[in-house]
Amino acid sequence: MAKWLEEVEDLVYHGRIKVPYQWWVGETGSHFFVTLRDDKKLLGTYCPKCDLVFIPPRKACGRCFSQDMEWRELGQEGTLVTYTIPRENEALRPLDIPYAYGIIKLDGADTGLTHLLAEFDEDKLKSGMRVKAVFKEDRQGNILDIHYFKPV
Repeated sequence: MAKWLEEVEDLVYHGRIKVPYQWWVGETGSHFFVTLRDDKKLLGTYCPKCDLVFIPPRKACGRCFSQDMEWRELGQEGTLVTYTIPRENEALRPLDIPYAYGIIKLDGADTGLTHLLAEFDEDKLKSGMRVKAVFKEDRQGNILDIHYFKPV
């Protein structure tokens, strides 16, 4: 060990440091969330090489890795691909029971969007049924601006 280091006294500061920050979702995510918040429109990105539309949107195609993506407006309705219904009444639940988590393939998209489902009759909820987005009145610019999807 260096001789000068032996003479240095350790300094320990006990305290709290507040570091305010915002999380940035990038150029593609920002455009998606701003459009969702301001216009209540769902956008996907289209890869002309693979002829695929992705939602959530991507900066690059997940199949060919091309960055030549184009924006496409998608419908607010889609098909429920699959779902699960939580049975426990947990403190951190996103909605009042009954609700479900589902994967929705929106009209015009080739991939599914995972989101909440509500306003359904549990006996009639099934894969393949049509659902539509219900938007919050006070939108903040995040995925929860879509409050949930409900049967058409």
